[in-house]
Amino acid sequence: MHRENVNNMPESSRETETEEGKRNRQQRDQGNELSHNIVSVISQYADDNLTLVRNISTGLAVVGVIVIARSIKLITKFQAASEIPARFIERNVSLRGKVHSIAEKGLEVEHVPIYLPVLSPLLSKHKGVSTSPLLVNLAGVELTPEGRVWLQKNLTPAQTVWLKLISREDDILHCLVSQSRGLMWSCCMNEEVLRLGLARTTPITGVLPDSHLYWRLHKRLHRAEVKAERKGRGLWREDSRWERASKAVRDNIIFRLMRRLFKRTESD
Repeated sequence: MHRENVNNMPESSRETETEEGKRNRQQRDQGNELSHNIVSVISQYADDNLTLVRNISTGLAVVGVIVIARSIKLITKFQAASEIPARFIERNVSLRGKVHSIAEKGLEVEHVPIYLPVLSPLLSKHKGVSTSPLLVNLAGVELTPEGRVWLQKNLTPAQTVWLKLISREDDILHCLVSQSRGLMWSCCMNEEVLRLGLARTTPITGVLPDSHLYWRLHKRLHRAEVKAERKGRGLWREDSRWERASKAVRDNIIFRLMRRLFKRTESD
């Protein structure tokens, strides 16, 4: 039925459709030719001004890198805990630094930002100005005097360390401090002093006790402390039988009275 209807269409209708189809094809051809001409012109211009195009592309790339670097503080050198963005601490970002000294309050570490050959000298805010180190505490750790001495021997000035930001308290950063030992291995100082019995675990300052981060860190540090306690290292070291017997005798009241009488006898 459909074929019969088509064949029985008037001649004028078929001629009209044919003319409309020709016009549509002509318009499409003209549009394609125009697009081709525009592309050809742009390509020819780029070929003729290749150096200019490359310079523009390079300039845009440099501007983009500068904007990104400034926005995320990629190459900013921090000289105080207050200068570090809050999002860095919330995300526990790791910063690279060089040890200055082991102070009474903690470690003094100079921040070493990422260095970009051309941009870093241009964007440096502290160029030619004396830099001040960051004050860093080992998070979740209370050092013994022996532990402080151990750190002074093992973290010498100018040595590179990594600071994993945990929290901030006034001008003090509480961090996991790591020291690189080879290409594939690093040593966490927080765990090491606990493992050697040179420190005790303490509540982690600035972290909510019911948070996942708190319990993950607490479990990690407590495991190191238990190892020292089991092996009797450092402050967990038990006296030998002879040392315990000697201490018991020294602390005995009768023994102390006898010593006093003996001293008086000698003086007389």
